Amino acid sequence: MTFDWQNPYRTARTPVFARNVVATSQPLAAQAGLRILAAGGNAVDAAIAAAATLTLTEPVSNGLGSDCFAIVWDGSRLHGLNASGTAPGAWNPDYFKRKHNGVIPMRGWDSVTVPGCVAGWSALHEKLGSLSFEDILAPAIDYAERGYAVSPVVQQKWAAQADVLQSLPGFAEHFLPRGRAPAVGEHFVLKGAASTLKRIAATGGRDFYEGETAHKLVAHAQAHDAAMTLADLRNYQPEWVTPLGQDYRGYTLHQIPPNGQGIAALIALGILQNFDVASRPVDHPETQHLLIEAMKLAFADVYAHVGDSRHMSVSPEQMLAPDYLAARAKLIDMRRAKLFTTGHAPVGGTIYLTAADRNGMMVSFIQSNYMGFGSGVVVPGTGVSLQNRGHGFTLEAGHPNVVGGGKRPFHTIIPGFLMKEGAPVMSFGVMGGNMQPQGHLQTLVRMLDFGQQPQAACDAPRWKWNHGISVDIEPDMPQQVLDALRARGHLLEGLEDPYMDFGSGQFIWRLGDPAVDGYVAASDSRRDGLAAGF
Repeated sequence: MTFDWQNPYRTARTPVFARNVVATSQPLAAQAGLRILAAGGNAVDAAIAAAATLTLTEPVSNGLGSDCFAIVWDGSRLHGLNASGTAPGAWNPDYFKRKHNGVIPMRGWDSVTVPGCVAGWSALHEKLGSLSFEDILAPAIDYAERGYAVSPVVQQKWAAQADVLQSLPGFAEHFLPRGRAPAVGEHFVLKGAASTLKRIAATGGRDFYEGETAHKLVAHAQAHDAAMTLADLRNYQPEWVTPLGQDYRGYTLHQIPPNGQGIAALIALGILQNFDVASRPVDHPETQHLLIEAMKLAFADVYAHVGDSRHMSVSPEQMLAPDYLAARAKLIDMRRAKLFTTGHAPVGGTIYLTAADRNGMMVSFIQSNYMGFGSGVVVPGTGVSLQNRGHGFTLEAGHPNVVGGGKRPFHTIIPGFLMKEGAPVMSFGVMGGNMQPQGHLQTLVRMLDFGQQPQAACDAPRWKWNHGISVDIEPDMPQQVLDALRARGHLLEGLEDPYMDFGSGQFIWRLGDPAVDGYVAASDSRRDGLAAGF
């Protein structure tokens, strides 16, 4: 790829060129990963170090009670890891009808599935890591013990959630230590996290699922009449999977297969294969209209068919069949926004990071508590804030995503990986609920169809489809694009949720021989992020 290295969009950031790179949504985490690379660790070691640090320095999006997914190029082949948690064994539709009048709660213990991220770190380390677990978690333990100064975007999202979550078990005690969200630059220490991280490091993560931490989690759950048991934790295992692929313009985009929504980006790209996308400028109204309509078609199928892959009646291969996608492409009207049958899109809070080393290992990694801080539940004495992924289930009988014990819920978080003719090209991701496949689509089209370099593709104004014909548009989108989209019937709306935004991406593109040419990296200016390397 020959990029145009100019950046036509407003930004304070330039691409980073190095042979060892970490890009994350919070600077201290990127530097934690870089410390591990400088100490002789590989990209997997660096990714785990950064992920563990982010549970502390960006708690508004993830925590020790998160889930995670990863795609790793180990130098010779691609690996996929699904470390999303499963429902407690006692969960079924009757459980929620009996306890919650037929609703799966958005917050509290009955929104919490088994947290998968610690097991995910352990699985990555055992299979592909090089340094000891204790060395890898040392930077995070240091921040857990000594604390850190809260960064600006993290503070903004912290304050936006404080009123909603302050009454949930353990939240105010841990995250509102002075009765409010910390100010920008204010020192914060997450109580109990250092001890928990030390136990995780010493046991290769097993303490979280069967040791002291596990017993504290279960005791807290039982004290709040929740279903989580020690057996639910002890029996949990992440799953190594084969990533799905979709060809586009000579490249292949890879995603983790369902229960995640990554297949939405693959479907949309497969639909766009049937159009000459580059025949108009990237910021032309018809280009953006086409991308929006392709994305809407993709979500229509995803919300109807995707859940735990063991319970889907339509396979990913059927959803990605070229003839089927060509037929779907014919539904697009270039003159008019169309309404495709679908459910409402979920929202969420997530961290994404990527790391690459001089030996060619590349890691695409994503970790999330789902809706910002997640369930709002924080287990005393542990610093563990728990995700609310259970809210992603449905109670609709017969749906592949209907709640059930041991099932994985529909998941929004998706790491992306780009290949060309069997060789690695880019590890990347864009966080933010249903914005994630939309961000993958928009940034990839900018890079592959129009040659925009990663930082420019990252900084370009974005849209976010919500439901029906409703689309949020960033303020920097050219006025002629807004006018033309409205003329085609799109309902353009302002973003009302103070937590949600238009996603935040991290990108590492391989330039050639990693030991000689290295990589170019970008970090999204919509968060506090940093791409750092040497």
